[in-house]
Amino acid sequence: MSALQSAALVMAAEEEHQGIDLFLPEPADLFWSLVVLVLIGVVFYKFVLPKMTAILDERSEKIEGGLAKAEQAQAAAADAREQGEALLAEARHDAARTRDEAREDGKAIVAEHRVKAQEEAARIAEAAQRQVEAERQAAAVSLRTEVGDLATQLASKIVGEELADSAARARVVDRFLDDLETQQTVAAGRASREG
Repeated sequence: MSALQSAALVMAAEEEHQGIDLFLPEPADLFWSLVVLVLIGVVFYKFVLPKMTAILDERSEKIEGGLAKAEQAQAAAADAREQGEALLAEARHDAARTRDEAREDGKAIVAEHRVKAQEEAARIAEAAQRQVEAERQAAAVSLRTEVGDLATQLASKIVGEELADSAARARVVDRFLDDLETQQTVAAGRASREG
C-alpha cells in the first residue's frame, strides 16, 4: 500500500467519525470493557468485600466491646463509690456511737469515782469523828483522874485526914464530878432559855 492509500484511509476514517462520535468508543471496546469490569466486580464481591466486611465487623465488635467494658467500668466505679460512701457513712456512725459510748462510760466512771470519793470522805469523817470521840473520852478520863486526884487532895486537906482507901476516894471523886455535871447541865439549860 502506498502512502496515498493510507492517507486516503485515514481521511476516510476521519470522515466517518465527527463531532460527539469521536468520544464514544467502539462497541467491541465497550463489550470487552464491560467484561473486564464484571470480572473485577465479581472478584471484588467474592474476595475483597468479605474480607473488608469481616475487618469492619471485627472493628465494630471491638468498639462495641470497648464501649461495653467502659460502661461496666463506669458501673463498677459507681458501685465502688456508693460502697465507699456507705462504708464512710457507717464509719462515721460507728465513730459517733463510740464517742457517745465513751462519753457515757466517762460519765459513769466520774459518777463511780464521785460515789467512791464520797464514801471515802464519809469513812474518813466517821473515823475522824470516832478518833475525836475517843480522844474526848480519853481526855475526859484523864481530866476526871486529875480532877479526882485534886479533889481528893483538897478533900483531905479540908477534912484533915487522908483518904487512903481507893474505894472511898473513888466515891468522893464520882460524887464531886456528878455534882459538877449537874451544875453544868443546869447552867446550859438557863443559857438556852435566856437565848
